[in-house]
Amino acid sequence: MIFAFSAFLVFLAIGTPIVFVLGIAATLTLMLTQPDIPITIVTQRIYDGLNSFTIMAIPFFIVAGSIMDAGGISRRIVEFATAIVGWIVGSLLMVSVVAATGLAAISGSGSADVAAISAIMQPELRRRKYDIDFSAAIIACAGSLAQIIPPSLMMVVVALVSDLSVGAMFLAGVLPGLLTVPGLLTSAYIHARRGGPQYREVQPFTLQRLVKSFWAAIPALGMPVIIIGGIIGGVFTPTEAAAVAVLYGLIIAMFVYRDLKLKQLPALILQAAALSAAVMTIIGTASIFGWLVASANVPAHLAIWIKTITDQAWTFLILVNVMLMLIGMFMESLAAILILVPVLMPIAISFGIDPIHFGLVVVMNFAIGMVTPPYGITLFVASSVAKRNIIQVSRRIFWPWLMMTSILLLVTFVPEIGLFLPRLAGLL
Repeated sequence: MIFAFSAFLVFLAIGTPIVFVLGIAATLTLMLTQPDIPITIVTQRIYDGLNSFTIMAIPFFIVAGSIMDAGGISRRIVEFATAIVGWIVGSLLMVSVVAATGLAAISGSGSADVAAISAIMQPELRRRKYDIDFSAAIIACAGSLAQIIPPSLMMVVVALVSDLSVGAMFLAGVLPGLLTVPGLLTSAYIHARRGGPQYREVQPFTLQRLVKSFWAAIPALGMPVIIIGGIIGGVFTPTEAAAVAVLYGLIIAMFVYRDLKLKQLPALILQAAALSAAVMTIIGTASIFGWLVASANVPAHLAIWIKTITDQAWTFLILVNVMLMLIGMFMESLAAILILVPVLMPIAISFGIDPIHFGLVVVMNFAIGMVTPPYGITLFVASSVAKRNIIQVSRRIFWPWLMMTSILLLVTFVPEIGLFLPRLAGLL
């Protein structure tokens, strides 16, 4: 396994795409260290890694998110967010955070949310002379909540590799995700209070505007209710829920809002297919690497080693948080989950840690990793749309990042925050 991890790090360091890193490192390890095993095992493992009914939820959720984003959903979410928080100092920052959170509950894709909200908000942020670097940083952080708030694609993958309930994982992310929002709003407010008069230009709160914008946003906000309610209520499986989400998105976008035209569908489907292919390929190639890890009995050896360091669950959780946060800075989240969760989950269970709670901790760490340089995919997207250098934006990420990390630590050591809703729903 030393050779496998060495090859993995070398290829990653020279800039090889993660999908090729996983496949090449595993294949080379098999060829050079286990020549008696036929190389056809590679294709077999890729097939087995993708041969799952549950995993089909991922491309369906991606398609649903693409349809909802293109169907006027983003604009109506922004209008509703403006009605809620547009009267507070730093109003545009507040609206950005709330809108990104609302969109996260629809698409499940952090980078897509950040791109959509940035495209809508950045022109107005520039016009009113807001700090563009901080604005991009706060939007990147808010967009990463899509990994925590259902229907999170990351939650689906964690549930898949750990044999956990997707519905339980979805519910576990609700309260931590919602707790993070006030933290981001607080960091935005503190920044705005220290800023100039441009941050004090606000829109007065009116009940009429709130009701009107809420009424317009109801069809969009209905998607997470249908998905989560359907799964928990046993009406349909996660995969069926994702397919229902696609149908619901089409109806809303084409016949209710009428912002999506039939001629736009081919391009949307191709875009979603390309993204789905990338995600599914990562899952397939990661299954080879995961099989190597399992066949070398790495989880058992690692468990023994960790227990020589500590026999306390809280110490183990601290070690895991530090490790995952560092890995999230350099590695694609889905690939890291597919490699690490099968290794770490049995160890966590041996310490008496609830697997749903541990899965939530993993997801929250990688959500933070999405805004932490040098990898920081949502940070890259936000910087790109804002037309700012990634280094300039990174310098303004500290306070929002600190808020997200504080909520992570709170959830880590108060498991009931994440487990309350799954228990209430009878899923634990």
